[in-house]
Amino acid sequence: MLQASRLKHILQFKNPSGTSRGVLTTKDTWFLILKQGDNFGIGECGMFRGLSYDDRPDFEKKLDWTCKHIDLGLETLLAELVEFPAIQIGLETAFLSLRSKDPFSIFPSEFTTGEAAIPINGLIWMGSEAFMKEQIRDRLKDGFGCIKMKIGAIDFEKEISLLKSIRSEFSSEEIELRVDANGAFKPSDALEKLHRLAELDIHSIEQPIKQGQWQEMAGLCEETPLPIALDEELIGVVSMTDKIKLLETIRPQYIILKPTLVGGFSGSDEWISLSEKNSLGWWITSALESNVGLNAISQYTFTKNSKLPQGLGTGSLFTNNIDSPLEVTAGTLRYQPEKQWNVDLFSI
Repeated sequence: MLQASRLKHILQFKNPSGTSRGVLTTKDTWFLILKQGDNFGIGECGMFRGLSYDDRPDFEKKLDWTCKHIDLGLETLLAELVEFPAIQIGLETAFLSLRSKDPFSIFPSEFTTGEAAIPINGLIWMGSEAFMKEQIRDRLKDGFGCIKMKIGAIDFEKEISLLKSIRSEFSSEEIELRVDANGAFKPSDALEKLHRLAELDIHSIEQPIKQGQWQEMAGLCEETPLPIALDEELIGVVSMTDKIKLLETIRPQYIILKPTLVGGFSGSDEWISLSEKNSLGWWITSALESNVGLNAISQYTFTKNSKLPQGLGTGSLFTNNIDSPLEVTAGTLRYQPEKQWNVDLFSI
């Protein structure tokens, strides 16, 4: 008999982390645990408050409903949970985990055997100029060949100065620079700022203006001097018809997929298929999940064979993460199969 339960876990940040949605000190997440005989499966439902489509008062109630109706099966439940992408990916992961020989090796590959690694970007969090400079030095020292800097929190001129200081030491061949505006620019001055950034050989900018302004974003993507990547713009766009309409209207250069926010692996597969049909680039990013969710997303990402650095380096942010074989070394994410998972929290 298949049984399901859920466990809430509050992740604690080692350092307060600045985003466009304020400074984060904690992050709620939920683990979905399946048991069938001697087998177990585990998935993470990492709803992101203030950002997720399913950040709504009935989230936990829907999670309890899912556990109660687990016998409906994966496909039926996914269809029922179209408005709850975080629960969708938790379910997908838990069922894959349950059916695997190793419940933490859900997409077996050269990544899970430790033979191959995933190149990732080093993330620079928003904060004071001094704090951001310190992070930049640390990421470069750690061997990252791609750095992603969140902008829009401090004065734009100071952010330009920070980027210039990197470019004065490292060319675009040595360090790939990405910036993420999280919708901080106004449509009226966005193009001017994009021209300023383009002078610094920036690889791409994520979400220069707030999502939902399709015509304004389409205009920017048509005129931009540097590639634009859609991020928040994809959240809440769930039907295939709407996905096609969004991409054909805006025509971005890239899309960025956070599986926890866009309908799990099946939702990400749809976006990837559409982007490739439209000759758009894409990469995958985690959304502050614990190592359980990060592990599933990383293993899925490896199977997609993207050659671009991915956004998967968030596992070391928390003091009470789940001990796992995931390890960031020399700008890559690796799975060290000789290391053990700590499953004490889950009572399994």
